Amino acid sequence: MSRRGKAGARPSARPSGALGGGAHWLWGVHPVLAALGNERRRCRRLLATGAAQEAHAARLAPLLARRGLAAETVERAGLDQTLPAGAVHQGLALAVEPLAEAHIEDLADAALGRDPAAVVVLDQVTDPQNLGAVLRSAAAFGALGVVATDRHAPAETGALAKAASGALERVMLARVTNLARALDELKREGFWIVGLDARAPVALAGAKLAGRVALVLGAEGEGMRRLTRERCDLLVRLPQSDAVESLNVSNAAAVALYELVRTKPDEGSA
Repeated sequence: MSRRGKAGARPSARPSGALGGGAHWLWGVHPVLAALGNERRRCRRLLATGAAQEAHAARLAPLLARRGLAAETVERAGLDQTLPAGAVHQGLALAVEPLAEAHIEDLADAALGRDPAAVVVLDQVTDPQNLGAVLRSAAAFGALGVVATDRHAPAETGALAKAASGALERVMLARVTNLARALDELKREGFWIVGLDARAPVALAGAKLAGRVALVLGAEGEGMRRLTRERCDLLVRLPQSDAVESLNVSNAAAVALYELVRTKPDEGSA
């Protein structure tokens, strides 16, 4: 593909970054390609440097053709000015509308026939990097989705999508107004509510969990709030040394999800 894009058009040095109607920018190779491939995602326009179009032509071309979109060729400096300062865009930026949010019922439907069927519940985790990393771990270890609060939790942004590295398009994200009520609803849907607490007497591996499991994690330092803790059926801990007081919430989520799936037989094995 030419560095001038379609029909020999000159790259735009300063593309307009203004978006309306709640739309926002995603950036980076993995978030952009994942969003273009997600049928649930409404995409408005793609800005791409000529170098990025050439490097990713084999994957971009069919995705754009399916959507009836054409890449707008821009200079790297133009992308730098369009996106938030410090955005690592790798030459790609996609204007999108926010995804429709999932609900507890959607998670329950997805759990049918799955064992384990895990969801991650975050109690006021406010850092978009942490939420994005949790989504990425959820995708890696086969969790059904992530539940977060409407308030005191990051909104869908390009920074969140970048941290999730494409997982935002693949893992359901449910936002709830009242976390305690959401946990009660998960219980009614057959989920065992398991809170991670460094002081718990039982290690996660020793709990031998199976079936529908909602792993609840609190913010680093503060941990779970009282009402959240009271809704848990069981508190468990991760085995760790005394060298650190606690793990980052995204690291804890990754370790816990791995522990849930590590004893499951490899579906690809004979």
